[in-house]
Order: sequence, then structure tokens, then C-alpha cells
Amino acid sequence: MAPPPLLLISLLLLSLTNSQCLDMLHRSDISDGLDTFSVTEYGAIGDGKHYDTAAIQAAIDACHKSGGGRVLLPSGGDYLTATVHLKSRVTLVVQKGARLLGGTKEGDYPKESARWYVVLAENATGVGITGGGQINGQGGEFVVLENERKNVMVSWNATGKCLGDECRPRLVGFLDSKDVKVSDLTLNQPSYWCLHLVRCHNSWIHNISIFGDFNTPNNDGIDIEDSNNTRISKCHIDTGDDAICPKSSTGPVVKLTVTDCWIRTKSSAIKFGSASYFDFRQFLFDNITIVESHRGLAVQIRDGGNVRNIVFSNIKISTRYYDPLWWGRAEPIYITSCPRFSYSKSGSISNIRFENISAISENGIFLSGTNHGLLRDIKFKNVNLTYKRWTKYPGGLFDYRPDCQGLVKHNTAGLMVEHVSGLDIQNVNMKWSKSSLISGWGAPLYFRPNTVDKLSFHEWQSEKSLDN
Repeated sequence: MAPPPLLLISLLLLSLTNSQCLDMLHRSDISDGLDTFSVTEYGAIGDGKHYDTAAIQAAIDACHKSGGGRVLLPSGGDYLTATVHLKSRVTLVVQKGARLLGGTKEGDYPKESARWYVVLAENATGVGITGGGQINGQGGEFVVLENERKNVMVSWNATGKCLGDECRPRLVGFLDSKDVKVSDLTLNQPSYWCLHLVRCHNSWIHNISIFGDFNTPNNDGIDIEDSNNTRISKCHIDTGDDAICPKSSTGPVVKLTVTDCWIRTKSSAIKFGSASYFDFRQFLFDNITIVESHRGLAVQIRDGGNVRNIVFSNIKISTRYYDPLWWGRAEPIYITSCPRFSYSKSGSISNIRFENISAISENGIFLSGTNHGLLRDIKFKNVNLTYKRWTKYPGGLFDYRPDCQGLVKHNTAGLMVEHVSGLDIQNVNMKWSKSSLISGWGAPLYFRPNTVDKLSFHEWQSEKSLDN
């Protein structure tokens, strides 16, 4: 007589080790029919001390060879690794309660500094990372000297192929890839840039949280470099350097959409550039909250690229001063084009729209082009600006960095404009707290003489606020 089914299941479970039981439970959470390869089946220990690189890479390779699926890092493990290489049709699943820890030795990474990532995908299609867990770059291990102004970081600049203390590994990189998806994940403590898309097409970044040390330079949140058709949604980014940063180094950046995000940074919440050799066009930023950042919405064109057809809408901004070692002077909106060097080209910025924007800031809006790089057709509609001082850092500076004129002493204005052709103001309200009125502010509007034309003002007002 055959034993009943429940008895068979009980006998089977008794014959398995605890780790095998856990793997079965983890697999049961994945019910989409894709093959799943657990790294523990390939020898991963997950104790955070011994390297699991070989096991993780073996699972990725087996998954790729089988035609694709998921590579699972089970909950409860700390998986220490050198660079692992994702491949086409493989999704890395870092389960909630699991951590993938990046190595802290230069030998943990490839010889070429451009390939220094904890997780790296190159020339891959249909690749991604998800699972609810965490990828941790152990950024604190790269701090040589902690400093509240700005940390001093380690430099692996042995070859001279990278710059100074920027010679550190990034966290996650997708290079020359398409159909990329990163979702439901925490990216924690990068030592350098956190999530990097390079020459990618059709990428979706959704529901990820990024946490970087607030005093560490160059720990950008998401860098979109030479990549097209990118969507970023429902992300939480709290880091020291630029939060969302499109760059054009070898090609244009086209069709970027960013929605429903929360950002805090000691640099720019949104920043175009400053690498800007090619064009930026067809961008939408909508429903974004920017909190206590050094700069809100920023465009820094320095290398001859052009910017056009950009929309910023439904955005709440709070900007404040931090130490001037960091680029930025608390501008809620900062649009600039100037040549990086005397031999650099000037880029143009045109057809930029700001609609339904509210800001509380320690500084004003800064719009600055050049003779050969005018800002054209800039429109503000339904914009509410409150100017208020609450930190002790000095004001009275225009910040043209990087390069160009550097920091320039000047009275602060609610809106500073130079080298602009076509500025349309519709329903823009400026309010001034008492604290701002006694702290070196100049006029509500400052136009550099003989550099501005084609102005249109409808329903613009400036008034003193009743509060402090």
C-alpha cells in the first residue's frame, strides 16, 4: 500500500538540509515559469566574509547557457563578491533580506578602470536586477578621512587613466545593452557612481532606493550616459552627489522620462552634463519632490552639445546652501551654457518648459548663456517661488562651475538672466521672507544689460511674505 501524499512530502523534507529547504521556499516565490538558478546550489556561502564570486558567476553562466531565467541570491545571506558579469536574458534576483556586497580591493575588479563595477552587464539583451534585496558597495571602506565638508576618498590611480580620487569602483553598470530593467531594489553605499547606463537602449528603472553617504563626492545616483529611451519611475534617491544625471560623451541622449521620484542631495537633484559633447532632447520630468538639495533642476552644458524640447512639470523643490566645496548655490533652477575651455564649443539650450513648479529656496533662479550659446525659448508657467534664508553659509555668489568663470561675487536676485533670447513668464509669483530681505538680496529680477531680448511677462508678481 502506497503512503499518503502528505507523508511522502514530510519524508522528503526530513531528508533535505535546512539550506535546501530554504531554496525550495525561495523558488516557490517565483511563479512566472522562468528557470531559477540559486547561487547556493553552486557553492555560495553568504557569510559576508568569504568571496562568493565564483558561485554567483557560475549560476549566471548556467542560466545564460540554458536560454535565460533568474539567478537567485536567497534571503538571509551576505554575498561578498568581486565583479560579476550579467549576461543576456538573465535577471539577478537579490531577495529581500539578502545583500550583495562589493569587494573593497582593487584586485576585485577588472584591469580597465572603465569596467570597475560590482555588477556589470556588457552587450547584453533582456537583462535586469530585482528582488527586494540590497546591493551594497561598502562605500565607507573607501573613505580615507571623514570630513563634514567633504570626505577624502581613496584613489586607485596607478595607471593615470582616471582622475585623482575618482578612481573608485561604481556599483552597477549596463554597457552597450538593451531591454534593461532594474526594479524593486536597494542600492546602498556606493563608493563612486551608483547605477550607470552607458550606450543603452530601452531601459526601465522602477521602484529602487539609493542611499549614498551625504559627505562623499561623486556618489551619483543614476547616470544616463549616451543612452536612449530610458524610463525612471518611483525612485527614492538620497546621496551626496548628483541624483539623476544624463550625460553625453560619445552620442546623444534621447527620450528620457523621469516620474514620481523623491530626491535629496548635496549637489544637483537633476543635472544635465556636465559631460555634454552631444545633444539632449525629448525629456520629461514630472511629479518629483526635491528636498534640501544644493541645486534643484540643473542644466550644465560645457562641451558644445545642444539641449532642446525639455519639460519639467509638477515639481516641488527645496534648496539650501551647503559648503561651497560642492557645486551649487542653492538655486532651485539653474540653466547654463558656457565653453569648458577656451577651445571648447558653445552649446545652445532651447524650448525648455517649467510648469506647475513650487520652490522654497535660499537663492534665486539662474539663467546664463553666452554670446555663441544663447538660451532660447525658455517658458515658466504657474511657478511659485519663496525665498528664505535658514543656513549660515554666505550668499552673494554666482556659481558658473565647472570651469567657465567659477564663483563670481554678485548680489543675489530672484531671477538672474543673461544671454537669453525668448523668455516667457506666465503666472509666476515670488515671495520674500524677512530673513531673505536682510541677507544681501538685490532686485527681484536682474538682467545683464544688452544680453536679453524677446521678453514676455503675464501675471508676474513679487511680494514680501508675512512670515519670517
